[in-house]
Amino acid sequence: MTDEEAIQEIIESAREDERTELTEYESKQLLSAWEIPTTRTRLAGNKLEAVRAARIIKYPVVAKIASPEILHKSDVGGVKVGLASEIEVRHAFDDMIANAKAQYPDAETWGVTVQEFIPGGREVIIGVSQDPSFGPTLMFGIGGIWVEVLEDVSFRLPPISDEEARKMIQEIKGYPTLTGARGGSPADIDALSEILQKISQLAMEIDQISEIDLNPVFVLDEGEGAKAADARIILKEPKEDNEE
Repeated sequence: MTDEEAIQEIIESAREDERTELTEYESKQLLSAWEIPTTRTRLAGNKLEAVRAARIIKYPVVAKIASPEILHKSDVGGVKVGLASEIEVRHAFDDMIANAKAQYPDAETWGVTVQEFIPGGREVIIGVSQDPSFGPTLMFGIGGIWVEVLEDVSFRLPPISDEEARKMIQEIKGYPTLTGARGGSPADIDALSEILQKISQLAMEIDQISEIDLNPVFVLDEGEGAKAADARIILKEPKEDNEE
């Protein structure tokens, strides 16, 4: 079941801080409350908590700086991938905190997030933006570093059915990479379709949300599911909520 109360608590917390952009951690919490699968993620305020989180999630892990004021984490050396030991986690924590303080000395820092590392999988992007005429618009395409280069995307107005979700997936030029082209194994289209449908419902039913950006979503082999590895949610300005 979806947990709309938890979603409203996340949104209100950001509102109290006068923020319209949720952190990655908050965005993933919101998605999880809507039963959208994300990589397992824990917030660690110190090195000990980071090590404990890595043990629970299991190595290797990904660590990212957690701050409501540092939204482009890679630009400040705030992402460490494939950490395979306690020593690496400890060093990564120190490095990211030091980098954040050096480049954003006045920024509020919550610590780091420790996340599940997913080897392999196909990278896709799922997003929602606001169209002046039609309202929320759902987008799907090839993800990762290629999204801006290839511009291989399809669009729909939410909410969408399973049939419409599958048509969205099939319309992109990169569709053969999801079906097992050149002897590869087919991706989990069922899981991907389900995420698209749930994102479309989220965009329609939680009207405080302005934009959603899931990039990448890792789509695993058939029957193994799909998970959002990075997430960004932007809220409407309070005056927009009141107008509605």
